[in-house]
Amino acid sequence: MLRMVKKVKNLGENRLSADILIVGGGMAGCSLACALAGAGFAVIVLDRVDQSQQTADEFDGRASAIAEAPKKMLEQIRMWRNLGQNFAPILDIRVADGSSPLFLHYDHEDVGEDAFGYMVENRHFRQAVFARLKELNNATYLAPAELKDITYKPEGVQAELSDGRRIKAGLLVGADGRQSQIRQEAGIKLTSWSYHQTGIVLTVDHEIPHHNVAHEHFLAAGPFAILPLPGEGGQNNRSSIVWTEKDELVEDIMALPEKEFAREFNQRFGDFLGEVKFIGPRWTYPLTLQYAETSIAERMVLVGDASHGMHPIAGQGLNMGLRDVAALAEVLTDARRLGLDIGTASVLDQYEQWRRFDNTLMLAMTDGLNRLFSNDIAPLKLARDIGLAAVNKAGPLKKVFMRHAMGSTGNLPRLLKGEAL
Repeated sequence: MLRMVKKVKNLGENRLSADILIVGGGMAGCSLACALAGAGFAVIVLDRVDQSQQTADEFDGRASAIAEAPKKMLEQIRMWRNLGQNFAPILDIRVADGSSPLFLHYDHEDVGEDAFGYMVENRHFRQAVFARLKELNNATYLAPAELKDITYKPEGVQAELSDGRRIKAGLLVGADGRQSQIRQEAGIKLTSWSYHQTGIVLTVDHEIPHHNVAHEHFLAAGPFAILPLPGEGGQNNRSSIVWTEKDELVEDIMALPEKEFAREFNQRFGDFLGEVKFIGPRWTYPLTLQYAETSIAERMVLVGDASHGMHPIAGQGLNMGLRDVAALAEVLTDARRLGLDIGTASVLDQYEQWRRFDNTLMLAMTDGLNRLFSNDIAPLKLARDIGLAAVNKAGPLKKVFMRHAMGSTGNLPRLLKGEAL
């Protein structure tokens, strides 16, 4: 099917016009820009941080799990190919509760040939999505750019930047993260709480290959995740670590000399992957849950962390943002085909209704898992260990959980099924 491709218009005197203005040029925001521009919309993306900083090795150190269904979307919007070999498939998942001999093991072959997901360093994801944006002549990326003011009108929005540039658009998308300026200025209420936990994020090389197995060890202070990454020269000897610790201990742990830090780390990591070497610096991130009362307002919609932020216990944060992207792209594309104004409440409400249940369910699940496992209460520990072992032996139920991990359940947008918009 031929699409009418609309380009960003330069109206002169530092004025630009587009169909959609996306504030926030992170992974969710840029993925949305690629999907929408690929569908023919004229899109402008604003971000405070320059692209070169976002793709630098030292930017934030994080890696993300991308489930099989969102990966199909990234293939469909022609972003995934730009990753090259910078990803590692997750073929098996092993969940253990501390030192208990009982565990839960997921094998991807039990539900088909596809991997559960793929581990990608965030810097490589950004490099790939920025490369795709450059290929789209109806997408404009402005960074560093500071949003000064937004005016909402019945026919659209007008944004003023701190450098004097003005942008007109039919719809504003807030993809600007947990501290979303767009959400705050729209007056949308936010429910949030702290887990009094901090995630220590680092990368390690190890002597023994990981064989594309992801490990989640539940400890009293919180989960300790060992997630496979591609190593140098194609070797499977590198992993991303998300070490959850109580807030009050993190400062002292981070201040430890190298040998003492390694000792603390190895007590949790174990020796099953042989000798370990730290790669690069270490980062810390406070862990919280938050969700917006609504993800839509007048000519405005929220996606990703601007709408919802969850505990990393199941590695679903980016996946939920990409599911938002797929749903919003489909709603807007279908509305345009019908000749509807994409910024009206009747159109945006379809997105809100589509995503509300899925996001609420995942927030509740990750919150419940963290509360259930982040303690050392003996009766509770016994009950959850027996539960892990029971699920491990219950074939049909186990397959349901595995399909959830792959992101292939629920009312999926076309992109998540690998279909074109």
